[in-house]
Amino acid sequence: MENFLRPWSAQLLSVLRIMTGLLLLQHGTSKYLNFPVSQYSNASPSDPIGAAGIFELIFGALLTIGLFTRPSAFILSGLSAAAYFYVNAPRGFFPLLNGGSLAVLFCFTLLYIAAAGGGAWSLDKAWRGTKD
Repeated sequence: MENFLRPWSAQLLSVLRIMTGLLLLQHGTSKYLNFPVSQYSNASPSDPIGAAGIFELIFGALLTIGLFTRPSAFILSGLSAAAYFYVNAPRGFFPLLNGGSLAVLFCFTLLYIAAAGGGAWSLDKAWRGTKD
């Protein structure tokens, strides 16, 4: 049973990367393309939330397609950590209570992707002929 999904690990890493990238990308598109419309739509690049939106757009797109996966994931991991400490941590210690569970999950998922690479279905692999 321990080898249950092992043959699919590279493909599942790609699925994790793609979904994480798309979830981050939607934060950026909401801020700058007003899709989907949210409380952060029409953000200003001079505002910290708006500045984060630029990173979410650029690096979220790169992460989704698997190009420059490791540096993109690392930068987004740091962005997620900063977002947690800037927005959520002042509201209390526990992520469940301060609304920061998603930021923490993004942070550590992205850190894993930065270490593991883009998986089987990435432009990094196609372009460089490597596993990441």
